[in-house]
Amino acid sequence: MTARIRSIAVLVLLLTTALAAAGPDPAAPPLTARQALGMLKAGNDRFARNASKPISTSVLRREELAKGQHPAAMVLSCADSRVPPELIFNVGLGDLFVIRTAGAVVDRSVLATAEYGATELNIPLLVVMGHESCGAVKAAAEAKGPTESANMEYLLRAIQAARRQVPTSEDQADREDIKALVLANVEEVINDAMAKSPVLRRLVAAGKLDVVGGYYELVSGRVMFSDPVPPPPAPAPAPAKK
Repeated sequence: MTARIRSIAVLVLLLTTALAAAGPDPAAPPLTARQALGMLKAGNDRFARNASKPISTSVLRREELAKGQHPAAMVLSCADSRVPPELIFNVGLGDLFVIRTAGAVVDRSVLATAEYGATELNIPLLVVMGHESCGAVKAAAEAKGPTESANMEYLLRAIQAARRQVPTSEDQADREDIKALVLANVEEVINDAMAKSPVLRRLVAAGKLDVVGGYYELVSGRVMFSDPVPPPPAPAPAPAKK
């Protein structure tokens, strides 16, 4: 291969990489919840197959995002260092609005953050994602009494609320028990968010927000998703006055 041909090949490779790494087209219409979920599924498939595409962190992308953000989805996940949503879903700067707490536990600040994303940024999708071998869920399962920290006590009790849904064995640290508790905790978090946030309930009822659960496998890299939360039932009409 001559030097000229090599130079052309390198130029084509760099151009292809730059195009693949480019962020979403700012002129494109915003994604729907279904499209956003499709984007996450496609990105996770690439990640799990070790085929993640390059992600742009260039100054051009940063300059574009300095003008404003338009994330396609929100992800509420555990703060575990092994569970970075941007990598798991192979997305780049400005694509996800990420909220992370140990065990994905919700409190008022977490709910306010989700409400901000849904109302001010018009994000159409919220994913509540648990993961395999979650240390916070395992600690909650093994806790035998009160802790020295009131903050830790709050966290563990929030996760322990999910145990009512799961018939566990005597060995609370059993692998399958922990998986069942993680899945139950995801459901509990979603239920808490819907119960404690009239804003999120209203958006779900209006079809402006989809909320789905997810479970991430550490080794396979795969995320399994639940069906979207159904809209809450319409309030019963007030009885007619006599």
